[in-house]
Amino acid sequence: MLWLVAADFLTMIHAAYVAFVVVGFVAILVGWAAEWHWVRNFYFRLAHFAMILFVCCEALIGTTCPLTIWENVLRVKGGESGYSRDFVGYWLDSLIFYQAPPWIFTTAYLTFGALVILTFWFVPMQWPTANRSPDSNFTRRNSVS
Repeated sequence: MLWLVAADFLTMIHAAYVAFVVVGFVAILVGWAAEWHWVRNFYFRLAHFAMILFVCCEALIGTTCPLTIWENVLRVKGGESGYSRDFVGYWLDSLIFYQAPPWIFTTAYLTFGALVILTFWFVPMQWPTANRSPDSNFTRRNSVS
């Protein structure tokens, strides 16, 4: 039972990963139009880009996502032969897994990754800057002689 709970929890993490990538992309576009400054945050954009880059690399080398592998291992340890049919596992798996030839997924991931890269052009990141206040150690002060 504990193995299946852990598998469901891992599926929720997987769904959250997918949601961050997809909803993050939509937020960047909406934020660009609405002039939200947070969508230009360096760390948000870097995390978003790294996550879709990881997915694209997986697709290019033809490997299965580690979260999927771990989930299957947990389900087998829990006495199942693959994805569960319990409520949480069933619906989350249905949301993030589809039956299609691998080339369709690779094309979709790479297209989505290219769109994310395009957002760097249309919605540039705001690079982190050092504190430049008068009290900052980085500010050169005039000395009185």
